[in-house]
Amino acid sequence: MDDEELRKLITVAINSEIRSHDVYSKLAQKAKNYFLKERLLFLAGEEEKHRIFFEQLHSTLFPGIPFDYSVKASAPLPEIKMDENSRIPDILAQAMEAEKAASEFYKHLAGKLENENARKMVLYISTMELGHYVLIKSEFENASNFEDFNVEWPMMHIGP
Repeated sequence: MDDEELRKLITVAINSEIRSHDVYSKLAQKAKNYFLKERLLFLAGEEEKHRIFFEQLHSTLFPGIPFDYSVKASAPLPEIKMDENSRIPDILAQAMEAEKAASEFYKHLAGKLENENARKMVLYISTMELGHYVLIKSEFENASNFEDFNVEWPMMHIGP
């Protein structure tokens, strides 16, 4: 793989993490259920950490070449569409697909890296994305089973 192709893949990763962070942050603002809000903020924080890693990877592999945030790589990852009328279960369903796709993308990217430590870290992030999928799936199931839990019972999961 040539350097330009690798830089493009890392650009896709960085842009994907930025978009994911933004979606989870916005969705957390929309959520009324405290526990869902906390999980979404956790996911936003995870995506922020992934972005930082990929920026550091870019700096390590391409020293002296600054990352251009204005470049919008055409990501092969699904984009999560959300507006003020979007229902939380619908957004969570899209997020689940995006997390699975990100995991696969990172597995592919890891296979392109010659540096063993970088390859292992990207594979680790790939498995983290699957963990995000599982977390979102559980919230999706809650939202689907208790459709109004976000509206009617903001502290529903507290228990005795």
